[in-house]
Amino acid sequence: MSEAQSAADENRFPTVGIIGGGQLARMSAQPAIALGVHLRVLAASLEDSAAQVIPDVRIGSHDDVQAVLDFAEGLDVVTFDHEHVPPEILAQLVDRGIAVHPSPDALIHAQDKVVMRAALSAAGLPCPQWASLAADADAATTQSVLSEFGERAGWPLILKTSRGGYDGRGVWVADSLDAALAIVEAHPLTAPTQWLLEERVDFTRELAAQVARSPHGQAVAYPIVQTVQQDGICREVIAPAPELASDLSIDAQRIALKVAEVVGVTGMLAVEMFETADGLLINELAMRPHNSGHWTIDGAVTSQFENHLRAVLDLPLGSPAARAPYSVMVNVLGTDKGGIYAAYRHVMAREPHAKVHMYGKSPRPGRKLGHVTISGDDLPSLIERGNHAADYLAGVIDE
Repeated sequence: MSEAQSAADENRFPTVGIIGGGQLARMSAQPAIALGVHLRVLAASLEDSAAQVIPDVRIGSHDDVQAVLDFAEGLDVVTFDHEHVPPEILAQLVDRGIAVHPSPDALIHAQDKVVMRAALSAAGLPCPQWASLAADADAATTQSVLSEFGERAGWPLILKTSRGGYDGRGVWVADSLDAALAIVEAHPLTAPTQWLLEERVDFTRELAAQVARSPHGQAVAYPIVQTVQQDGICREVIAPAPELASDLSIDAQRIALKVAEVVGVTGMLAVEMFETADGLLINELAMRPHNSGHWTIDGAVTSQFENHLRAVLDLPLGSPAARAPYSVMVNVLGTDKGGIYAAYRHVMAREPHAKVHMYGKSPRPGRKLGHVTISGDDLPSLIERGNHAADYLAGVIDE
C-alpha cells in the first residue's frame, strides 16, 4: 500500500448502515454529523422518518434478502432501527464479511422472547415464571401446558407471541384456562414463533436500564429510569427513577451489564424491568436505542444515539452521566387532531426550557409523533410541564 493510500485510509470516516427508517435512525443523524460519520438508511419509503433527513437512502424491505445485501455493499458496519430483520438474512451479511452489530447471535434474544427467557434463566438472572408452547402443539398438549402453568403461576396469565410483538401488540391477558385456550385458538402461530406464557407480575412500577457495550468489551451504564405506559405504549420517562433505593439502582445496572455480557450484545441495550416488593424482574430487551433513553439527547453528557454509534464502530464510549438532577421525557402520542406545528408558538413560549423533537410522521391515534424533554430539579413541576407540552402538541388540550 502506498503512503498516499495509507494516509487516505486513515483520514476516511466510516459509513454506518441502519436497517429501518424510523425515528431511531432519524435521531442518529445529529450525533453522526458531529462525529463526521456517514449514515446510510434502508427505508421502506421516502416518507419514512429517517428518510426525510438522511440523504443516503436506499428503498427496500428489511426482509428482502437481495435488498439488504445490496444496501450493505461498501458499508463499514450494519446496525438496526428495529429487530425485525430475519436471522437468515443477517447470517448472509456475516458470511460476506460485513460487520453486524449487534450480531445475529445476540439479536435473536431481542427477536425471540422464548430464546431470551431461556438464556437469561440459564444465567441465573431474575425473570418472571414462564413457560413456552409450540405453535404446532395439538389441542391436548395446549390444554395441558396452559393448565399446568396456570396452576403453578396462578391466574391471570400473560400470553405473548415470542416474535414480532411490540408496543403492546402480541400480548394478551387470560383470566382463566378457557380464556387462554380462546386466545391461542384465535391467533394461530407459525413456527419458529411460539407462545410465551408468563406469570402476571404484581409490580410497583416499571423501570428501564440502558447500557452501551463495544466489541472490545467496554461498557457504560446510564441512570435507571422510571417508565409509565399508556395502552401498552411508553408515555413518560423520568430520569433518574425517583426515590429508587441506591442498592436497587446499582442492582438494575448490574443486571443490565450482565445481560449484555451473557448475550454478547454490541451497541445499546435496554433492559425493561419490573420493580416488585421482592426486587427486580426482567421484562423485555431491546438491542438498539430505545424510547426509555430519548431523554439522553438533552439530559445526558452522551446521548444513547451517540454511544450506539461509538459502540458499533468500536470507539471509546462517552459518559452516560446526567446533566441535571432530573429529566422528564413525554411522548407526543397522536390523536385525530392535527395542527402540531401551529402548537409550537404556545409550547415554546410557555416552556422555553423544553426541547421538542418531532419525527416527521402524520398523526393517527396512539402513534408516536415525537417527544418533549425538560430538565431541572423540581420533579413535580417538570412532570406537569412536560405532559402539558406533549398534550398541547397532540391536540389533547388547547389551553
